[in-house]
Amino acid sequence: MQKQSKSFTKGLHVLKEVMISTKPLTANILCQRLEIDKSTMSRLISTLMSEEFIEYKDNTKEIVLSDLMKRIVQKDDRQKIVEKTKALLDEVFYLTNECAYIGIFDKNSVLYLNQVDKSNRVLKTRDSIGLHAPLHTNGFGKILLAFSKNVDFENLELKKFTSNTITSKTKLIKEIELIKERGYAIGSEEHEFGLKSLAVPYFNKQNRFVGAVGISGLSVRLPEETLHKFGQEIFRLVNGYV
Repeated sequence: MQKQSKSFTKGLHVLKEVMISTKPLTANILCQRLEIDKSTMSRLISTLMSEEFIEYKDNTKEIVLSDLMKRIVQKDDRQKIVEKTKALLDEVFYLTNECAYIGIFDKNSVLYLNQVDKSNRVLKTRDSIGLHAPLHTNGFGKILLAFSKNVDFENLELKKFTSNTITSKTKLIKEIELIKERGYAIGSEEHEFGLKSLAVPYFNKQNRFVGAVGISGLSVRLPEETLHKFGQEIFRLVNGYV
């Protein structure tokens, strides 16, 4: 029983190393880091692979987390983001009286993780939690384009949704430069007529870019001067929050 317990602990150590590593690992590297002999390491890796915790990358001997583990870790990370930004979204809503969101990068688009709308309006913004939107059509996506390192810009499809949609990469690049300079992004009826959006970048305490925080609402309530005013105020709020 004690031998099995030690083997289980070693297996967890191997899994932990793979999880925290920023690049694929080999069996030899794991042996050196954990001071485990090659024979034991081989058994541990085989067991972890058979249980679908880890896998080899493509056709190499480089070890990475399995798709199953990646989904589990991703789900946990996203839930942490939701929990940490709940109070912030409340403050954004009370500041603007517009529906507040947190959006992150996913599948070369913006994924809305959470939203807060505590208004008494009869007609409210639809529930967008879990929905994706094109990066080039809204304030949240533009923030991701400006600050995320994961965007595949070369293969970004600039599909036209309205007459306001940016379909030129040259024009989009210029807007991204402006966003970086002023700290906020605006979406002006570029995905759907009648709706505007505004977002700012959200960084964690380690100064790592997490996603975009902002608002979306009816165009009649959000003229350009109001959007710029809210952009500056939300930028200060989010930076002070962290």
